This record gives sequence, C-alpha cells and structure tokens, in this order.
Amino acid sequence: MNVSEFDFDLPQELIAQDPLEDRSSSRLLVLDKVTGEIRHRNFRDLLSYLRKGDCLVINDTKVIPARLYGVKEETEARIEVLLLKRKEHDVWETLVKPGKKARPGTVISFGGGLLKGTVTDIVEEGNRLIRFSYEGIFEEILDRLGQMPLPPYITHELKDKNRYQTVYAKHDGSAAAPTAGLHFTKELLEEVRAMGVIIARVTLHVGLGTFRPVKVENILDHHMHSEFYMVEEEEAEKINDTRRKGGRIICVGTTSCRTVESAAGEDGMVRAGSGWTDIFIYPGYRFKVLDCLVTNFHLPESTLVMLVSALAGREHVLNAYEEAVKERYRFFSFGDAMLIL
Repeated sequence: MNVSEFDFDLPQELIAQDPLEDRSSSRLLVLDKVTGEIRHRNFRDLLSYLRKGDCLVINDTKVIPARLYGVKEETEARIEVLLLKRKEHDVWETLVKPGKKARPGTVISFGGGLLKGTVTDIVEEGNRLIRFSYEGIFEEILDRLGQMPLPPYITHELKDKNRYQTVYAKHDGSAAAPTAGLHFTKELLEEVRAMGVIIARVTLHVGLGTFRPVKVENILDHHMHSEFYMVEEEEAEKINDTRRKGGRIICVGTTSCRTVESAAGEDGMVRAGSGWTDIFIYPGYRFKVLDCLVTNFHLPESTLVMLVSALAGREHVLNAYEEAVKERYRFFSFGDAMLIL
C-alpha cells in the first residue's frame, strides 16, 4: 500500500490559523462509512446523531507548554528545545534546534538560569536526552517559561494558550492537543450527558510523532512513535458495559481511538491499565472497540488519514476530503470537524 494513495490537494488558505471564538460553532461534515453519503452540518448538530446508551470516549490529556527557548551557556547561542516525553523524573527526551549545537555535555540556560538543562545523550532520530536542574516545582517553572507547542503549519501567535487545550484536559503530558476535543464546551458536554450518553475518559499523551510525515513509500514500512496511555478501571467498565448493552462506542479523536484499540483484547473488551502504544491503524485493520469517530481534517499522506480510511474506506474518505475542500472547510488543529458513522 503506497503512501501516495492517501494524498489530496489542499489549498494553503484552508489551513486554520486561529481558533473560532465559540468552540462549538465549527462546521461538521457527517460521513456514512458504509454508503459514503455526506451531510453538511454544524458541530452542535452532533447531538442529533447521538443516542441514549451510546458511550462518548474522550482523551483527557493536558498539553504542557513544552517549547522552551534558551541559550548555550558557553557561547550564548540561541537554542530551541521541545519536550517530547518524560523518561524519568528530571530527564526528558527532546527535539533540539539546532541539534549540532547540543552535543552531550552541553548546558542550556532558560529564563536567565531559572531552569538549566544538560544534554546527556543522543537517541533515536537525533533526539536529545536532557537532564533538568532547578529550584522549586518543575511544572510551575515550565508554565512560566514554556510556550504551547503549536504544530508547524500554524504560523499565527496564540493569544490564549487555553484555546489549544480541551475543556476537560486533566493529566499533564502531551506535546500536542487531541484536537477533535477542542470543539466541545462544558455546556455541550452537559447536554450530551443529559441525553443519557455515557462519557468515558481515557488518557493518551500525544507525542510529536503525530506531526511527523510518513517518509517511506510503502506504509507497511512506517514505524509509529510510541505514546503513553492510561485507562482506569471505572472508565474501561463504562465502555465494556456499553458494548454489552448494544450501545455504540464513539471516540472523540484518533488518540481516543488508538487508546481503546490498544487497551482492548481480541474479545473487544477494554482492559484497565497503562503502557506505551505504537499501534498503527491503516486500511485492513479490524476495529475491536470503536464504532464511530469524531475527528478533524488531517494532513495529506498522514497516518491519521490512513486511520480514518481504515474506518470508512479510502475512497469514501478522499471523496469527503475533496468535498470539504470544495465547500471551504477549515483544516487541521483549529479547523472544522468530521463525524464518521
């Protein structure tokens, strides 16, 4: 299966640069995964597609202000550091620019010395392990010095960092937002609950791999980066009970989808626990848990387009994307949404 089979033409001006003032006012393209039928709605119309007894699965990861700007202590050369994943208490795997200035032993100072980092090793794909030293609480210092790690295709400055955060974000750890969840307001979620729809929380800390392009021709040769996930016993039981009673499992975002599919056994029952997943979902995959998906519009040739194609079929998805371009939908993180039923 060739990566070029998941390509499509996307005008640059359709890449959303700013979030809408009202989270839930985005558009919603509804795609029937069996027939390929397309409907154009607004995001709040999602309520009309939910039924009592369904389970809506949300990813409650919280984006950390993971982008740091510092200087090399020896030369005062400027260095950008992006925190990717915590390896142990004060050691993080990071992406450093420019990497050639960050050899093992290099000390980087942030915020006039409020935070210091020492490069200890070079690992996979040139990422650096950095051990941080500081006085106080790391998260508080990071909140003061760090910036939200917006994707490279967003060039506008984000005025309110909470807009790159879901309203239900809880567990610190993501280098990117689970963007399908950005459309929900607290009020909309309350309306969902009032309908008799169960809301289950899972956690998957989104890594930088979500933005990495597929660099191989044959997608079977692509290696996914691993990401940490957690599913608590109570939340697993919500999902499993819904399945037993014949309700639908509707995942909000590809991250929620990858979490439940990673945590499920071959019997389709979700197991509570935590761990690392590098699950790669592409056409031919048989979903064990998920029935429907709320998602945003993704980059051409990305693993996320492959995932939605596994659910709805490549031709249906590419046809829907072509229709979205024609109708001037807004794409990517701050863009419009899609519901695959």
